[in-house]
Amino acid sequence: MPRAAFLLMIVTGVLAGCSHENTSSFQGYVEGEYVYVASSVGGRLDRLAVERGQTIADKAALFELESDQEAAAKRQADEQLKAAESQLADLKTGKRKPEVDVVQAQLAQAVAAAEQALLQLKRDEAQFQAGGISRGQLEDSKSNQEVKAARVRELTEQLEVAKLPARDDQIRAQGAQVEAARAAVSQSSWKLDQKRVAATQGGFVADTMYRVGEWVPAGSPVVRMLPPKNVKVRFFVPEPVAGGLKAGRAVNIHCDGCSADVSASITYVANDPEYTSPIIYSNETRAKLVFLVEARPSVENAPKLRPGQPVSVTLQ
Repeated sequence: MPRAAFLLMIVTGVLAGCSHENTSSFQGYVEGEYVYVASSVGGRLDRLAVERGQTIADKAALFELESDQEAAAKRQADEQLKAAESQLADLKTGKRKPEVDVVQAQLAQAVAAAEQALLQLKRDEAQFQAGGISRGQLEDSKSNQEVKAARVRELTEQLEVAKLPARDDQIRAQGAQVEAARAAVSQSSWKLDQKRVAATQGGFVADTMYRVGEWVPAGSPVVRMLPPKNVKVRFFVPEPVAGGLKAGRAVNIHCDGCSADVSASITYVANDPEYTSPIIYSNETRAKLVFLVEARPSVENAPKLRPGQPVSVTLQ
C-alpha cells in the first residue's frame, strides 16, 4: 500500500473516532531508521561477512575490501619510522663505541709519549747543569716535551667531543622527522583499517548492496542495518489529545501476530499539525487537526516489530 494512502487511512480513522471524546487507541505504523554502512575508501569487495536477514552483535565484522596497496604503504611507513627513530637515537648518543675506543687508545699512546718526553727533559736538564750537553740540545728536549703534552690535551678534548651528542638543532630537526614518520604511520593505519569494516552497533541486517568481487566506490553503502534502538512507531492523534501528550508517556502497541502487546514510550510530539482542515479554524473544526506522535519500544522489544507493519497504539 502506498505510504500516502496508508497515512490517509490512518487520518480518516482518527477523525472518525474524534466523536468519542475519551478514546485512547490510535492507528499507526512501524518505521525503521536504517543505518547504511560504507567505507571511506574504495576497493574490490573481497569478503562479505554477513547475510541479509541475519542479526549481528556490535563489533561484528561486516565486510572487507582488497587492501594490498594499503598494507604495503603501512609496512613502508613502519620502516621509515624505525629509521628515523634510529637516527635520532644515534644523534643523542654521540659516536659509536669502537670510534671512542680508537680515540682512547690514541690518548693512552700520547700520555705514554708525554711521560717519556718529560723524563728525557729532566735527564737533559741534569746533564746541562753538569755541562754534559749543549743548551740547544736542552731546548730541543723542552720542545719535544711540550709537543707531546699538547698532543695529550688534543686527544683528551677529542675524547670528550666523541662522547657528546649532536648539536641541539640537529636533534630537534631529527625529532621533527620522527614525528612526521609517526603521522605517516597513523595515516597508513587508518587507511588500512577502512578496508575492514565492523558494526559499531548490533542489529538486523536488512540488505547487502554488493557481491564479492564487485568494485565498491568510496562512501557507497555495502550493508544496510536496522539497530533495535532505531525502531519507532508513528501514529496520529487529534488536537484535543495532542495537547496532553509529553515525551516519556507510556503506550502499548498491539500488532497482528504479536503474542502480547509491546510497551513503548513517547519520544516526540509534533508542534505542527500533519494535516489541516481546508476551512477556517473554529472551535467546531479544530478537532479535525491531527498531530504526529512517535514512540519507541525498548531495545529488547524492538525486534518484535517490523518496519511498515500497521499497529494499534493505546495510551497509558
